[in-house]
Amino acid sequence: MAAAAVPLRTLRRLCRVLLFLSQFYILSGGESTDIPPYVMKCPSNGLCSRLPADCVECKTNFSCVYGKPVTFDCTVKPSVTCVVQDLKSGPREPDGLFLKVESSEYMNWLPRDMGSRIAVTRRARDQDFKSQKNFIINMTCRFCWQLPETDYECSNSTSCMTVSCPRQRYTANCTVRDHIHCLGNRTFPKMLYCNWTGGYKWSTALALSITLGGFGADRFYLGQWREGLGKLFSFGGLGIWTLIDVLLIGVGYVGPADGSLYI
Repeated sequence: MAAAAVPLRTLRRLCRVLLFLSQFYILSGGESTDIPPYVMKCPSNGLCSRLPADCVECKTNFSCVYGKPVTFDCTVKPSVTCVVQDLKSGPREPDGLFLKVESSEYMNWLPRDMGSRIAVTRRARDQDFKSQKNFIINMTCRFCWQLPETDYECSNSTSCMTVSCPRQRYTANCTVRDHIHCLGNRTFPKMLYCNWTGGYKWSTALALSITLGGFGADRFYLGQWREGLGKLFSFGGLGIWTLIDVLLIGVGYVGPADGSLYI
């Protein structure tokens, strides 16, 4: 018995060593189990034509005519699955009252002919779509920086003056939205007008200028404390400065000291 127990112990130790080495091999990166970061943006089994641009790789042609419709051959990236509609399938029954029942729980409550009709129609709907790796995408021939402003998002700047003459601009970093397809780099710089607010209200500034402008309340509210002190100790420039400020604030020429826009 003792002689038979020795090989068994040796076998157990060998199995433990092999298990430890296999786990160490996986943790050290020998077998990659990481999920690509773009997979989180890609809906599973969604339409290939609606996948975000980060989920596909397309063979683009920069010699297309600007503004004209164009088609490109695309391939989904690894670990991404999508479906395309099978246009070769025959006409299927339009969605109606029979297609409202999707759960098999209620199939037993329906007449036999109606239940079979629902099952066949639902199966036909599933067969209209098939998994695909290669597909064709339709888009408009234009570079990403030529897209409308609604198709990309840009960074904001709070260090430029919005109320100035001429109006200042800043260099923003813009990124195209995920569902928009275009040519070239999806991240690009663009010169934009300063357009940010610090929370100052134009109506409040105008009301203070009319009622308490002689004491510099409007300038203090806008953060211009030097001008506010000047108006306070000069009684609004004997009324002349007050009238001028009412006019300048009314037309929006005088704004907040931080250079932001009124709200």
